[in-house]
Amino acid sequence: MMERTNNSASMNGDSNVCQRNGTNVSPVGTPTSQNGDAKLPLQDICTKRTVKDCDATTSTKVETVVKLKSQISLLQSVAIIVGIIIGSGIFVSPVGILKNVKSVGMSCVMWAVCGVFSGLCALCYAELGACIPQSGGEYIYIKRAFGDFPGFLCLWINFIIISPVGIAASSLIFATYVLKPIFPDCEPPAVALRLLAALVVTLLVSLNCLDVKWSAKVQVVITGCKLAALLMIIVIGFVWMEQGSGENFQDGFTDSDFSAGSIAIAFYSGFWAFGGWSYLNFLTDELIEPHKNLPRAIVISITIVTTVYLVANIAYFAVLSPAEMLASSAVAVTFSDQTIPSFSWVTPILIAVSVMGAINGNSLSMSRLFMTGAEQNHLPNFISMIHVRNLTPAPSLIVIMALTLLMQSFEEIFYLIELMGFGFSIVLTCVFAGQIYLRYKEPDLHRPIKLPLALPVFLLLASLVILSLTVYQKPEESLLCILLIAAGGPLYVVGVMWRKKPRPLQRWISSCTKLLQNILFVCPSDNKSADL
Repeated sequence: MMERTNNSASMNGDSNVCQRNGTNVSPVGTPTSQNGDAKLPLQDICTKRTVKDCDATTSTKVETVVKLKSQISLLQSVAIIVGIIIGSGIFVSPVGILKNVKSVGMSCVMWAVCGVFSGLCALCYAELGACIPQSGGEYIYIKRAFGDFPGFLCLWINFIIISPVGIAASSLIFATYVLKPIFPDCEPPAVALRLLAALVVTLLVSLNCLDVKWSAKVQVVITGCKLAALLMIIVIGFVWMEQGSGENFQDGFTDSDFSAGSIAIAFYSGFWAFGGWSYLNFLTDELIEPHKNLPRAIVISITIVTTVYLVANIAYFAVLSPAEMLASSAVAVTFSDQTIPSFSWVTPILIAVSVMGAINGNSLSMSRLFMTGAEQNHLPNFISMIHVRNLTPAPSLIVIMALTLLMQSFEEIFYLIELMGFGFSIVLTCVFAGQIYLRYKEPDLHRPIKLPLALPVFLLLASLVILSLTVYQKPEESLLCILLIAAGGPLYVVGVMWRKKPRPLQRWISSCTKLLQNILFVCPSDNKSADL
């Protein structure tokens, strides 16, 4: 957002040129030397906070503010959360719960329980987002509660594992379902999968680099499409129930597995299907009226997703038997094959569009997290910069794209997804512990929303159980994730604590930063005025 305020400023003899420190600035914003020749590169424009234009007819002081704009509405906020949560899971494989509890009735109960639990978690994030209205989400909350190093480790987990792995996996699922109709009798070639996955990531990152509004509008459209697709599945399922296909619901709790282990693992599967409710907290600075719209968007989104998930599963069971669901690699495709076979080719496309929404929402949210981390000197400085014209965090988005393309090259991408799940469990546990600690550390902090302390305590205990289950189920992946997180320690010492770096190294870092500024046409976000 570019803002200008009028105050006194010194002018040279030329009525069309403003002057500061021996440097002239023409009315169109081109820095010139005293003889009028172009002189300063972009980084000096940013350093001196040179303005885009200046009014020479009146003595003025021009304030140029280059920052992210508050332009995301309540509707767009809801679309972002719903678009991230509803990815491929509800279309592809909603069988994780059924596989463990072994009955239709208990499966529906567990979906509802997972939705309620996710809603409670989201309410805690809403409290934190309302009292600490700063982009960065859980990174900012952990840093505020426990200090600089724990905050850095949270950022490191997101930077190296959660963000790139999540986007890479989603892009590969997108490519699989786009290519499925082209290769109906065999698996799509690996090269084609990776090429198409890289293409969709590049396309969506480019859109986010160009315009936040357009990215948010695309998210609204994609979210509308996936809700329409789920509505179609729901309507067809209930029509089949009306025609007498509800035998799966007779004695729906027969053969249920009520053992603690099975219920816990089923809950674990369902909880991850709701992942994404925390991502709007990364965008707090860009929300319109965040104190009001952040909690509203979170509550509305979780309500929509929980209702849709539960009713969609009922529709699936109206058409497919539990055995058919467990045998299917993509439940929505099997569902459409049995109900509307002539349009079954549309289902893979709808799944692909749904996954595209998750990629777009992830890119939009995570880029703000990394930008905030760089502003706190926890990542290289250029990641904190924004594009001068488009006012978007282009460097952060490009870094996300590069890490995602790297992750796409791994053969065992779904092994990395398991690492991501463990990493998020650690972050979630730390957030709830931090929320409890902040009640004692900062009791006078203004909290527009203040939940009973028992709620974050309960969620902390539940998160510890989820974390323990993850270690029990996947000890190898958990150990590797812990080692990756521990690798952040030396990086923190070198990158953050080591302040008096050798001058040659400082000059090299400065030169690289300036080069990237010129290439990407970016500068630091700043709200300070400059006297010209």
